Amino acid sequence: MDRIIYTAMSGAKQSLERQSAVANNMANVSTSGFRAELSAARAVPVNGQGYATRAVTTDSTPGSDFTMGSFTTTGRALDVAINGEGWLAVQANNGDTAYTRNGGLQVDPTGMLMSQGRPVLGEDGPIILPLNAEVSIAGDGTISAREAGTQAQAEVGRLMLASNPDGRMARRDDGLFGPWNAQGGPMAALPRDENLQVISGTLEGSNVNPTEAMVAMIDTSRRFEMNMKVLSTADENDQRANSLLSMN
Repeated sequence: MDRIIYTAMSGAKQSLERQSAVANNMANVSTSGFRAELSAARAVPVNGQGYATRAVTTDSTPGSDFTMGSFTTTGRALDVAINGEGWLAVQANNGDTAYTRNGGLQVDPTGMLMSQGRPVLGEDGPIILPLNAEVSIAGDGTISAREAGTQAQAEVGRLMLASNPDGRMARRDDGLFGPWNAQGGPMAALPRDENLQVISGTLEGSNVNPTEAMVAMIDTSRRFEMNMKVLSTADENDQRANSLLSMN
């Protein structure tokens, strides 16, 4: 009987964990450049003497869906979409170099170029723009600014665009991505990819399909209910077995 309990209990736990991934995807349907989080379940045997027939279900996130989202023209000078499988380098809260596809850039009160509250990196570190300047971004990521009252444009930085063709990108705890090598180990910051281009005045949308995410959420909820029903049935069978033993 406890074999049923192991399976149902771990299945219910896995359903709750999968629901978290689905809910995170749903919450980021409108986030520029968001990559959907994948979720998978697998059976794991229980170690220990006498547990050879027991197995539990565990949830894992094998990676992300890197399918490109749709492009939307905004006409805003600080909106950029990466044309290809590349990444925009930003500075994470702990000072590390991390990567994002969110090209909705902002300028903070000090003139620092930001993406989702994190400094956008150039060749020499965070990019600083002149305050109240008219900014334009070229296809290769070069940023030019024209200060108020002048006609001349000056180059103030260049977006650090990178790719990881020999490995993969793994989602970090802060929602950004970090490079991993082919052996599955973390890598240092990636070099610039000169072949990458950006499209100014355009944003890449999330690649989450809201309809599929809603169906997955309903399906996961029903799986949880079925596992809980199995646990309830196992408990009823135990009680009936105890009653029969008591009668004998």
